Amino acid sequence: MSLARIASVAAIGVDAFPVEVEVDVSGGLPAIVTVGLPDTAVKESRDRVKAALTNAKYKFPNRRVTINLAPADIRKEGPAYDLPIALGILIASEQVECDFVNEFVVLGELSLDGRVRPVTGALPAAIAARDLGRRRMIVPVENAAEAAVVPEVRVYGVSRVSEAVGLLAGKAVVEREKPDLLSILQARAASSQLDFAEVRGQEHVRRALTVSAAGGHNVVMVGPPGSGKSMMASRLPGILPPMTLDEAVETTKVHSISGLIPPGVPLVSARPFRAPHHTVSYAGLVGGGGGNVGKITPGEVSLAHNGVLFMDELPEFDRKAKEALRTPLENGEITIVRAGMSLCFPARFMLVAAMNPCPCGYLTDPKKPCSCTTNQVRNYLGRVSGPLMDRIDIHIEVPPVPYKDLASRTRSASSKDIRDVVMRARAVQQERFGDAGWYTNAQIPDRHARDACRMNKDAELLLRQAVTELGFSARAYARIIRVARTVADIEGAEVIGPAHVSEAIQYRSLDRTGWA
Repeated sequence: MSLARIASVAAIGVDAFPVEVEVDVSGGLPAIVTVGLPDTAVKESRDRVKAALTNAKYKFPNRRVTINLAPADIRKEGPAYDLPIALGILIASEQVECDFVNEFVVLGELSLDGRVRPVTGALPAAIAARDLGRRRMIVPVENAAEAAVVPEVRVYGVSRVSEAVGLLAGKAVVEREKPDLLSILQARAASSQLDFAEVRGQEHVRRALTVSAAGGHNVVMVGPPGSGKSMMASRLPGILPPMTLDEAVETTKVHSISGLIPPGVPLVSARPFRAPHHTVSYAGLVGGGGGNVGKITPGEVSLAHNGVLFMDELPEFDRKAKEALRTPLENGEITIVRAGMSLCFPARFMLVAAMNPCPCGYLTDPKKPCSCTTNQVRNYLGRVSGPLMDRIDIHIEVPPVPYKDLASRTRSASSKDIRDVVMRARAVQQERFGDAGWYTNAQIPDRHARDACRMNKDAELLLRQAVTELGFSARAYARIIRVARTVADIEGAEVIGPAHVSEAIQYRSLDRTGWA
């Protein structure tokens, strides 16, 4: 009997770190001991592994089996160590010979009949394998396409433990997974693309959403029920530019550790659209979970990374959860601290919020009377703080759609038409910023805003008057010049003019009503 070592990985946040599965089969009374800070799922693996090997016609050693998961000072969680433990037992008991086991990283859960079940975090695991210098990786067949996104690692998907044994012994022929990433990114599923051509009227809202998409600006829509706020918000991802490969990999990592990648899907190729209900908990929105680091999972703000987070009925969300949005809106990431450890999840998203103007919803409706008192309206609007509203670049009022627009047969601009405008504006920004580290006008750091958002004298005069007379905050001022820069980019202007500033000021309607 001997000692075997199998390389595996464990996820912390959206990244993974190496774990070495050591298996020692020695003399003594029959027993299975697992050490190295295993959680309950890892401790239970001994029963799954024993049954899986027995039912797959292998011999489970009638000896003392010691399993160590190193490093021992970090908690190991989940069933992904089943397969490396099983292979380690077979090698240590000399049932399998493998001279190149050091080239492999292995992960997978085992069923009692020897089948290999999918696990979460295959993409971060493949990235960790590449960083470790491992050239081959064995994963469940359902995770193979996802892990194969990393081209430096040869990924083999297996469906049974016998296939993994054959790979290690050099006797099985398992095709290497080779996804066509370019085709996947270019493919846009027609079923998932809601079209703006279906929206009737609301031309000024379309314009505001076009500006929002072109510059990556956050937007809030205020209007009575039935005015089309949710309908237009759900179509916003369809006018955003396609994701780059780097963005797709970042997004896929977050969805992978959350177990949201469908089997056989290598990448999240469409920009995420997350629409949590207003009853969502604080942990559900920003992320969290149990006290152990490995159990901390991303929230909706991270699942919306590189996409859209839609918050309908914004005032109804928990105030603590709403205020937690302020950090990711500024920094593009969210940090969660548990038991002296902190995890940082990416959270760069476009916030699209919708709300009624009052509790009954009909304050701005010309046809239906509002039944709310002044104090009720004030308290309702006060559920969204001024600092949070300051971080939303565009405020747009959405009136009810008149009958003539509903019955009109005039063709509205489609999502493709709007996306072409957005893409042209984004191309201008990409050329302007180059390798600066930010990609849209909404991301311009304050110290670079003056140089990036140059205005002529008339525009500066108009903005000075607006700030003085309307009492805009410093943050609102910064938002206005960034939005004006985006409007100028859409119009193809190199310098911001008064018309661009005027339109940007119109998008701060809630500031003008004394919100903040």
